[in-house]
Amino acid sequence: MINFPNCKINLGLHILRKREDGFHDLESCFYPIALQDALEIIQAEGKSGIQFSSSGNVIDVNTEQNICVKAYRLLQKDFDLPSIKMQLHKTIPTGAGLGGGSADGAFALLLLNKKFSLNISDQQLMDYALQLGSDCPFFIKNKPCIGTSRGEVLKEIDLDLSTYSFVLINPRIHINTGWAFSQIKPSANRQSIETFIALPIDQWKAGLLNDFEEAIFKQYPEIATIKTELYNKGAVYASMSGSGSTVYGVFEKDKQLDFSFPPHYFVKQI
Repeated sequence: MINFPNCKINLGLHILRKREDGFHDLESCFYPIALQDALEIIQAEGKSGIQFSSSGNVIDVNTEQNICVKAYRLLQKDFDLPSIKMQLHKTIPTGAGLGGGSADGAFALLLLNKKFSLNISDQQLMDYALQLGSDCPFFIKNKPCIGTSRGEVLKEIDLDLSTYSFVLINPRIHINTGWAFSQIKPSANRQSIETFIALPIDQWKAGLLNDFEEAIFKQYPEIATIKTELYNKGAVYASMSGSGSTVYGVFEKDKQLDFSFPPHYFVKQI
């Protein structure tokens, strides 16, 4: 059995306050994008256990630290899972602000639930997903949502951008998330992202902001240049996703696009 974990972009990202538990309260609009990995599970011989393999983009963690394996181990505590072979093909850039790893973990939970008829409810799956990471519960819903708290408190919204195309640009720069958060001065006293999202998309540029951009663009001007180029090419809205380093542009679907980014960049139009 196979499924296809997709990525997300952040339409705006506000860091509101530092929490006593060390995390940050935030607000963002999570929007699913059809750039996908592939995840397959096959039942194997022998006692309960997992044989994991991957292809495509290199995953720089050992097997037991892979989030898909963690998903299996998490359910294994509560269910009598059989032995499996799990194969992950990575297409979504890693460490890029697109939630690719979080999607893989959440989709592993979904696939195990379906493959072995575990009858886990969506809410229970979201509870399991949160144990894997703050972004993971979103991929159980996988619909446009306003995310608050650590990102796990989700409110579905009516947002359809299917009449637009998306261009994702990743310059292969790794942003340390801990460093990125350390550069932020949290602020809760401003207009909410949910309010901005309700406006026409051609008004988003003026106020739908990602708080990480100021510090990261200063440290990595190359990333700021990508955003400028997307607007120069006619994007109706452009932003960095998450803590970077992917920058995306939203374009009218009939827009003819021609980019000349360096050959090592990941460039994808969807």
